[in-house]
Amino acid sequence: MIEVREASPEELRAAGEAAARAYEEFFDLDGPDEDLHYLARIRDAEGRAERTTVLVALYERVIVGSLTLELHRRTNPDDDPLPPHRAHIRMLGVDPAARARGAGRALMLAAEERARAAGKTEITLHTTSLMTAAHGLYESMGYERRPDEILPDGFVLMGYGKTL
Repeated sequence: MIEVREASPEELRAAGEAAARAYEEFFDLDGPDEDLHYLARIRDAEGRAERTTVLVALYERVIVGSLTLELHRRTNPDDDPLPPHRAHIRMLGVDPAARARGAGRALMLAAEERARAAGKTEITLHTTSLMTAAHGLYESMGYERRPDEILPDGFVLMGYGKTL
């Protein structure tokens, strides 16, 4: 059985590590510095917990995944603020060794519940074309495609969203 809750300060390091393990398959670990820099950001759950909510999924009392939820402030303080009605999901990741147990879905459901409790009426996220398993999860949960975000280097972040 998967348990989901907010990460305690002592669990933030493990939360970041679980998410980073999920993302490693999508990055060239011997490649561009940007890949390594982004993985370092994913690992830094401690840094973003000051501004966001970090949820953890536990299986048999071991952290197997995490999700960062932006309710009032953004992960990156320089990003545009969220509209008051919107929550945004960031850095959902489940350790590859623990997949297919429902941790990703449980984290998403917990994020939606917290967003509703905070008075949000919409929840959004971004993903990439490589993360096809994630697309299936989001779509099975009622998320619909929204406009993509194209980064300055041309990298495309696929937009998804759901009315709560």
